[in-house]
Amino acid sequence: MSNDTSPIVWLRERDTTQPLLILDEQDSVGVALRALTPGERVCGVEVLQRIPKGHKMALQGIPEGTPVLKYAQSIGVASRYIGAGEQVHTDNLMFVDTEDEALSDQYLTPVQPSPTDTFEGFHRRDGRVGTRNFVAVISSVNCSATAAHTIANHFSSAELANYPNLDGVAAFAHGTGCGLADSGEGFDNLQRVFAGLATHPNVGGVLFVGLGCEVSQVQSILSVNRLQEGPLLRTLNIQSCGGHRKTVQAGVDIVNDMLAEVNLCVRKPASASHLSLALQCGGSDAWSGITANPALGYAADKLIRQGGTAVLAETPEIYGAEHLLMRRAISADVAQDVLGRVHWWRDYVARNHGSLDNNPSPGNKLGGLTTILEKSLGAVAKGGTTPLVRVAPYADRVTEKGLVFMDSPGYDPASVTGQIATGCNLVSFTTGRGSTFGSKPSPCLKIATNSDMYNTLSEDMDINAGTIVSDGESVADVGERIYRRLLEVASGDRTFSEQHGLGDNEFVPWQIGATM
Repeated sequence: MSNDTSPIVWLRERDTTQPLLILDEQDSVGVALRALTPGERVCGVEVLQRIPKGHKMALQGIPEGTPVLKYAQSIGVASRYIGAGEQVHTDNLMFVDTEDEALSDQYLTPVQPSPTDTFEGFHRRDGRVGTRNFVAVISSVNCSATAAHTIANHFSSAELANYPNLDGVAAFAHGTGCGLADSGEGFDNLQRVFAGLATHPNVGGVLFVGLGCEVSQVQSILSVNRLQEGPLLRTLNIQSCGGHRKTVQAGVDIVNDMLAEVNLCVRKPASASHLSLALQCGGSDAWSGITANPALGYAADKLIRQGGTAVLAETPEIYGAEHLLMRRAISADVAQDVLGRVHWWRDYVARNHGSLDNNPSPGNKLGGLTTILEKSLGAVAKGGTTPLVRVAPYADRVTEKGLVFMDSPGYDPASVTGQIATGCNLVSFTTGRGSTFGSKPSPCLKIATNSDMYNTLSEDMDINAGTIVSDGESVADVGERIYRRLLEVASGDRTFSEQHGLGDNEFVPWQIGATM
């Protein structure tokens, strides 16, 4: 968003005596800070019906077919006349498709970083720096998923007690790898995920486990991605090993052979420029675009100014706000790439008899979000304000510094899997309804959008951004807390999701195409 429409600017000036949040003087709706009851007057308007906390109230009469404005942007049109003081939600707000943004002839200059901050990380031979140190057991196909899990599960905390520099042995198993075409978008996605995980800075050793007859052949994965077998990159094949039990025993022996060498890598000081942060949201509500997402955007901006990278994703959840990203592009090619991915998704959804406006979930709507346009305007705030330097295919390696957009579904596990494959060594996850998401091999920091949910799920939320509304804390102050906590997590502090052991079942490569 431009500075004149950003809730970051507005919240510094809001009238704290009113129970209604008006994000911009152009807006035709405000957001209820508490439940509003019929008959009371709020911001000079009589409330006509009960309006739940977090939901929208019309500030003026809105004729049928007129755009409804929030953040000074259209979030849909009135499907009937809406009276001042009425709730604005699914019964009177209608999604309309957006027109394409015209390409500009003016583009932004990338940030010139000035790195000063550091963290304690694992330095790899290719120059990258990890925030964790895992041995990854990767199944090439669902048929070898149980073998991969069984091998990894052998290495309990007791088994690893003599290897203090290891964060664990983790299985990366999934539901695909066969019954798909051996070329095309779906196959390419999967290959990039495997390559990104096998070469990830948070991974010190890799064991691929295949069945033998699958489409996604282990040796093909290595060949296509120019990966060389060696002491810290090994492969197994169930059919060649003689079955499940023998494969598991061989896998345990191979990992045991890796542990001592992987443990030799110790944490040392590193520039914050080596951090790549995945920006993610899930279980969003009306507060997401007001509190947690802008605060995370502040932290992302700060990391980028340190020479780091922030990776925004979830293409269906920028739909309707893509123009805001296009205006931040560093070139016409980058702006066109944003538009190209939106066009691809329009076609993809239409082929599958869906609508991009199906994206807001029932939980999103209970939390006050009505259309995908409204959700997207809040979601892009995670990307901060710096120039957009690249649009990356799903799971493609990201080497650029600055803000990158990666194409992905809005489904969080699939999106985060792709972001990690790009090289993200940290994950940030804002949530309004509440989420217990976690990820491996990159730690996930969860950020609550509202204080009520934070207090209810306090054992799962690492940061409370709801204080921006409940306590009057500034977006900048919360953003600074997020940034500092990310540096601590990068240096080894464990997030709640790590403490709870989450991340083993959240490896979900994005599947495109027919399952045959």
